[in-house]
Amino acid sequence: MRTWRWSRGVAMTRTACLLATSFAAAATGQQADSGPPVLPAPPAHFREDSPPPPPPPPPTKLSLIVGKSVIIDTVLPLQRISVGLGDFAEGTVIGPHQLLLNGKAAGATSLIIWQEGGSREFFDITVAASRSQADSRVDDIRREIETELPGQHVDLSYQDGTVFLRGKVKDVTSADRAVAIASTLGKTVNLLYVDVPPPTAQILLKVKFASIDRSISTQLGLNIISTGAANTVGSVTTGQFSPPGFAGSPPTSPIAASLSDALNLFFFRSDLNLGATIEALEVKGLLQVLSEPNILAENGVQASFLAGGEFPFPSVSAGTGGTPTVSIQFREYGIRLTFLPTITPRGTIHMQVAPEVSALDFSNGLEISGFNVPALTTRKMDTQVELNDGQSFAIGGLLDNRVTETFQKIPFIGDIPILGKLFQSKSVSKTNTELIVIVTPELVRPIPAGQPAPELNFTSPFLKPNTGTEMRTPGQNVTGPVPVKPPDAAIPIEKLIESLHPVAAPAQSAPAAAAKPPGGSQ
Repeated sequence: MRTWRWSRGVAMTRTACLLATSFAAAATGQQADSGPPVLPAPPAHFREDSPPPPPPPPPTKLSLIVGKSVIIDTVLPLQRISVGLGDFAEGTVIGPHQLLLNGKAAGATSLIIWQEGGSREFFDITVAASRSQADSRVDDIRREIETELPGQHVDLSYQDGTVFLRGKVKDVTSADRAVAIASTLGKTVNLLYVDVPPPTAQILLKVKFASIDRSISTQLGLNIISTGAANTVGSVTTGQFSPPGFAGSPPTSPIAASLSDALNLFFFRSDLNLGATIEALEVKGLLQVLSEPNILAENGVQASFLAGGEFPFPSVSAGTGGTPTVSIQFREYGIRLTFLPTITPRGTIHMQVAPEVSALDFSNGLEISGFNVPALTTRKMDTQVELNDGQSFAIGGLLDNRVTETFQKIPFIGDIPILGKLFQSKSVSKTNTELIVIVTPELVRPIPAGQPAPELNFTSPFLKPNTGTEMRTPGQNVTGPVPVKPPDAAIPIEKLIESLHPVAAPAQSAPAAAAKPPGGSQ
């Protein structure tokens, strides 16, 4: 009975399955004939009311070196991989659970791995340059620095394409050489320290400016005047030496002769109404100039010296509306010296020197609108020389001889022997100029403390001072000693370079005008 029931139950189950299969086939055929199929309902995790899928895990950081490889192991079998930029890295599947990743060039890219079951893994790949070649170049640069700068401590480090220089060198030139060598690796950051340099050398320039001007002039001439001799009014002259003039018209007014220059000799016979002016003059001139200016300057610093003054002269410029405007300007004159010394690597002193001696010359001046503007007699030069300490150079010399002769006569009469001399005039001028300029540089040091400084010998005593104390800051016996050693033996190079440049004086601004109170003046 139990067996049957089981067999009967099995038969009923089979019958039910056959009926369900036939109904399903009929429904499928009817659905194919009537229209498109109806999609089954999506799973619960794809429905709109279901929560969003979880975000992908963050990428894993992975670093490589060019020419090196790494193996990535996965838990699940691999399905496929993707490399973002194949120029930097290359991936190869070598097994169901292993991936070989090779570094090709320096750069950054990404890697995605798909595994069975739909899971994914993300990687950020960074490929760095090979350190072996970079380290070899860095070692070569270190050896070059040690060769060029023996005995000086220079530490070179290389990181991410930037070179860092640290250590201490003896001078700025050594620091510049180290930077120039290290710059072949790339951008260089100079962090070197430099030994504090010794005091700058001082150069004293002594200039001797000697000049002698000599002149001799001879003048000889005759002017004859008549105010009525033989009933004749007139003069006989060559015109070279200021002939006389006449005024008046007889018989209403007598004849009068006017002389602008009586020359040396003047004769007049009133009974004969006849006179003469004679120029017979010999002039000798001598001018001697000896100037010895001295000037002190630091190595590489220009210095200037002027002993003289400034004279005013008018300058005309166009004003408002075209009306000329006269302004006063000033021009320097006197003994001037401009000097720029430089100590060369050979130990010599290279100098750019420009001495000048000028003086006012009123004889060649001009008169403009009532202003008497003098001329300038100037002797100057500008040159460059190189000397050792204490040596001298005659940087300029001049020998100038001139003869000027002027001869005038009245035609025909002036050619008569003996008598013709009265109708001739002659002027002869001879000048001689000798000039020499000598320069001598010397390396000097300050006068030691306590030793007397050079003083002038005054011929007349001054008044006794009213104040008993000296007009000065107290000495070290009151203030204490001044530190003579620098606080640090070495300083950063940029600080040393900054200290070598002179500090410019700040520009002085004009004071602001006071504001006036409203309603009136203060």
